[in-house]
Amino acid sequence: MFGFPHWGRMGTGRCRKRQTMWVRNTFDVAVVGGGIAGVSVAAALAAEVSVVLLERETQLAQHTTGRSAALYSQTYESPAVQALTRDSWDGFVAASAEAEVEILVPRPTLWVAAKENTTGLIDMAEASDALVPVSGDGARGYCSALRDDWVAAGAFEDAACDIDVLALHQHYVRVGRAHGMEIQTGVPLLSARQRGGTWTIDVGGDELQAGMIVNASGSWTDKVAVACGITPLGMAPLRRTAVVARPSGCEVDPEWPFVIDFGGDFYFRPEGPHIFCSPEDETLSEPCDARPEELDVAMTLDRVNAVTTLGLRSVVRAWAGLRTYSPDRLPVIGRDAAEDSFLWCAGQGGFGIMTAPAISALCAALALGNGAHDAEFADQFSPARF
Repeated sequence: MFGFPHWGRMGTGRCRKRQTMWVRNTFDVAVVGGGIAGVSVAAALAAEVSVVLLERETQLAQHTTGRSAALYSQTYESPAVQALTRDSWDGFVAASAEAEVEILVPRPTLWVAAKENTTGLIDMAEASDALVPVSGDGARGYCSALRDDWVAAGAFEDAACDIDVLALHQHYVRVGRAHGMEIQTGVPLLSARQRGGTWTIDVGGDELQAGMIVNASGSWTDKVAVACGITPLGMAPLRRTAVVARPSGCEVDPEWPFVIDFGGDFYFRPEGPHIFCSPEDETLSEPCDARPEELDVAMTLDRVNAVTTLGLRSVVRAWAGLRTYSPDRLPVIGRDAAEDSFLWCAGQGGFGIMTAPAISALCAALALGNGAHDAEFADQFSPARF
C-alpha cells in the first residue's frame, strides 16, 4: 500500500518487556527527534500508520524548539520559505481550535534599515503584498525607541504574530497520541541498518524495527544519517544568542512590533517590561546543548543600544540555540536519493516553528506516497538536489 510490504498500520508486533511493562518494538515509521519537526510529522503520520517518536534527551523540545523567537512572519527568509509559512496559516488555525488557545497572537513586524540599506528594504517591500513601506519617521511612529539619526526607512507587516510554541508542540503531541503514536525519550539512535524492507534500530541496548525512518533530529540530522549508513548532506548547526534585558533609557511599550534589522544585525521585541533581543549571530557549532557566550551577550546589548534609546544594561536571562541550515538554506524534505525508506525533514533554520504545519503535511504526504502535494513545489526541497 505504501511501498513497504509489511506496512498497513500494524495491529500487533513483537514486544519487549521494559520495567515490568510490555512495550511494542515494531512500527511502520520511526521518527527521530522530539522537537517541532519530529512531533508534527509524527502526528501527521500517526493517523495512517503506526509511529514511534524517538528523542535522545529525557524530555521533548529541549533544544532549538524550546528556544525560538516564536515569530510568524510571511516576509521572513526566502520566497520558498515564505510560501511554506503562508501555507501553514490554516494549520495554525486548526491547532488553535483543537487546543482551545490562541496559538497565534497578533504582533506586527517592522523591518528597519539604516541609510545604506534603504534601497534593498524598499525593493523588498515593493515585492511583497504583506509589507507596507514607511519612512524613517513612520518607522519611529511604530517604535518610538528607534533613534531618528539611525533609522532611514521601514516596512510594516501587520499580519505577523507571536507563536505560542509550547501550545503548538503540545497540540501535535496530543494529536499523535490520540492516534496511537508512541513516544520514547532518553533513547539516542546509535545505529540503524536496513535489510529486507525493515530497519533495525539500536537505541542503546534495545532494538526497534521500522519500515521507514524519518530524520527530524534538528542539529543532529547529519549524525543520525551517518549512524543509519546514509550519506550526510552537509547540514550546518549555527548558534544564535538571545537575551532578555532591562531598559534604562525609556519605558517599553507592549504594543511595539517585532523589529528586525534589514541589514541582519539585530532584532528585538517587548517582553513584559523588558526587551527580548538577538544580534542575529550565526556561529558554526557541533550539535550540542548550546550555551550563550559572554561576548555574544555583550554584542547583543551593544547593537540594540546603538540604534535605540532603550539603554539596555542588565541581563535578566540569556540563552542560545542551534539553527540548522542546509547548504542552500532551504529545508530538506523527502526521501533520500539512495535509500527510499529514509526520509529527511531537516534544515529548518530559524523558520521551523512558523512553517511546521506545512512542512509536516508535505513530509507525511511524501512518506505515505499519496501524492497530496504540488510535485514541482516539493521538488525544490528534495534531498536529491544535493
